[in-house]
Amino acid sequence: MAMGTATDPYELRFDSGRSCLDLLATSHPHEHLDAVAPLCAWIRGAGLVPPDTPLTHADVSWPIAFRELRGDIGRLVHGTLVRHNPGRYDADLARLNEAARVAPPVPRAVRDEDGTLVRELDGRPECAALIAAVARDAVELLTDPVAREGLRQCEGDNCPIVYVDTSRGRRRRWCSSEVCGNRERVARHRRRAALARAQLPGIRLL
Repeated sequence: MAMGTATDPYELRFDSGRSCLDLLATSHPHEHLDAVAPLCAWIRGAGLVPPDTPLTHADVSWPIAFRELRGDIGRLVHGTLVRHNPGRYDADLARLNEAARVAPPVPRAVRDEDGTLVRELDGRPECAALIAAVARDAVELLTDPVAREGLRQCEGDNCPIVYVDTSRGRRRRWCSSEVCGNRERVARHRRRAALARAQLPGIRLL
């Protein structure tokens, strides 16, 4: 999912293919979930609620709860990537499972003014319900052998973003071709140009 207008001021990324992995990306290259407003923008950008859903009831406890979930998911995902000592993350797994037990926001289809069906939520979305939606996505990801095998960390310089590679032949290298991929192409062009300049023959003076 590309960045939407509502999320642009916070430079949020939605390139991983999963909401739980998009949550991990909120800590790069700096902390994005340090206030209520960027968290609400992320919740909308991740598709947890319809874009026009009021979230005025969100308070300062929400970013804390989402950051705690992010830590649990991050340790579990990276533990899966390195495949080292899985029991080390059992406490994180227990917290993830507990978060996933809560019922996520309930959607319903309603008629728009022109009669088109649009999605709304059946009631005000609470923090625990939104947390549960992301936790359930993480549970599904970590227990799906196919999706789990597609987990990749971006090959971009100093980029920690993890994504699910669904490309043909699973040859995707970057979290985003437009971001890290473009940076790598620019860097490669500069290296070639520098090498070409270094190989130019010297100018002889008559």
